[in-house]
Parts: sequence; C-alpha cells; structure tokens
Amino acid sequence: MSIGNKNNNFYIGVDIGGTNLVCGLVTSEGRVVQKYKQSTEADKGSTYVIDRIATMINEIIVQSGVSREQIHSVGVGTPGLVDPVQGISIQASNLGWRHLKLADELEQRLRLPVFMDNDVRMYVFGEAMYGSGKLYDHVLGITLGTGLASALVNKGQLYYGGGFLAGELGHIGHPSINYDCSCGNHGCLETVVSATGIVRQAIEKLEAGHDSVLGVQFPDQDYTHLTSAIISEGYDHGDSLCVDVMNRTGQLLGHALAIAVTMYSPDLIIVGGGASLAGERLLAPAREQLQREVLPDLWERLSIVFAEHIDDAGVIGSAMFARQRILSS
Repeated sequence: MSIGNKNNNFYIGVDIGGTNLVCGLVTSEGRVVQKYKQSTEADKGSTYVIDRIATMINEIIVQSGVSREQIHSVGVGTPGLVDPVQGISIQASNLGWRHLKLADELEQRLRLPVFMDNDVRMYVFGEAMYGSGKLYDHVLGITLGTGLASALVNKGQLYYGGGFLAGELGHIGHPSINYDCSCGNHGCLETVVSATGIVRQAIEKLEAGHDSVLGVQFPDQDYTHLTSAIISEGYDHGDSLCVDVMNRTGQLLGHALAIAVTMYSPDLIIVGGGASLAGERLLAPAREQLQREVLPDLWERLSIVFAEHIDDAGVIGSAMFARQRILSS
C-alpha cells in the first residue's frame, strides 16, 4: 500500500513516557507505517513537551508524504490519572503534570482533533483490538514495568469505573508485603510485582547475607546496575536467590490476577511491559497461583498470553482510540 495514496486514512498515536516520547502514523487497520522516538525531557516543563510532540507529529506528516486531510485524529496515551472525556492529565507525577489540558493544547498547535487516555489503557486497547486479543471479546491486559497496572476491554470498549480509576491492580494490598508505596499506602502489590520490585527483593536478600551469583557479580555491594534482566539470568543458572525472587513475584502476580479474573471473568489475559520479558519465569508460578485461587469454570475458559506488539501497542492503541472516538462523535 502506498502511504501517500490520497484515498488512505491515517491516525497519529502518541505514547508519552517518563523517559521517551513515541509518535506513530497508523493505518485504519492498526498498522504502524512510520514511527519517531525522542527523549521526553519532562524536566523542561509541560509546554516544552507539548511543543516537542507537535513538532514530531508535523515531521511525521511531512516525511510520510501524507496530506494533512488524510490525518483524521490524534490519540495520546499519558501516565497517571487522566480524564479522557475532558482530555485532561489530572496528575502525572513522573512528568510533573497536574490538571494539564493536554488535548486542548495539542489541538491548538496541530489543528487536528486530539483524544487522550491513560497510557496503560491505550497499550491494552492496542493489544486487545489489534494484537494478541483481536479474536476475544473480553480482554484483561496488564503491564509489568516500574509498576503493575491493568485495563479491561469488553467487546471493543474500555472499562473505566467511577472516576476513571478502574485497573489499579498494583495498588491492591497484601499482608506479606512490607514496603511503602509511592501512592502513600503500605504493602501495595506493585512494590514487589514490578521490575523495580524484583530488584528490591533481590537486594534485600543480598544485604541479609543470602548466597547468590549476584554477590559475585556485585562484590562491592553497589547494586545500582542490578536489573530484573540480570536476575532472570541468575534464575536460568539455577541461582536459588533469583529463583526465590521470581517465584514469589509470580505467585503474588497470580494472586492479583485471581482477584481481577473473579471480578471480571475475561476470556484472555495479555501480559505486557518490560518486566514481561522475564516470560515463563514469572508466568509459570503466576498461572499455578491463579488456578489455585479461582473457580474451576473461570480457569478452564481462560487463556494467558504475552503481548504481540510489545513496543508498538501504546502507539497503536492511542491511534485506534482516536479513530474510535472520531467515528463515534
């Protein structure tokens, strides 16, 4: 398909992260045909970031050869609490944003309709509709990264709950967890079930004197560069500390999923985010725990898979969310 064909319709998807901005030109079928990535530089302020996004989008339009008339709308996924109806970033702590009228600001710069939502919902929407979940009606998606979050897509529609707060799976408390959470509560699952949580558990065990290959890799006890990927490697070599950390994390993930499955009865769970690269090291104990905790009928009809578009789901979801909104308006 020629990108510049005047009969083709396109949508722009924007995935805003604390580290990077990603903008993509997406077809009506959910295919990314062009993508730009730049650093966010949120410390320079919201106006700088918004100008940066607008510049990236304009560059995509020019470089692709697509006319502005072919771009029907822009979708944006941003971290934190979002009001998707008003197009407001209510709070994004890692960006330093509060009550930012992001959609309006971008519309003024682009002269295009702009729609926005939480980045996790956009990621899950992209996967549910155009990735691993496209053959399923009821999809629960989770992202494992610096935290644990989820979203639910029922027959092509996102579920929000009151106050647009549904899906905060990582902030379910658990009595075995003894860490303070950035949300202000104590014992939240995401303090353990996340990439940072995996590293935290390993460091705690190392400092308590547990033997591990990690102690050899970090003899000076400076764990600044310890990552969940390194712990996964230790798991693969049979290191008992790494195995224990992965098993506990997976079991707690399974507990969180059991709560969500019992409440929503999805057909499919999609696991995405950076920490999902741990793969079956996490998912095997999660499956076992999930099966133990849910009704047999719920378990038997459930499938669990990894995300198909690990890097692009946020861009696809944002663009296709904008398409859905513009077509329904």
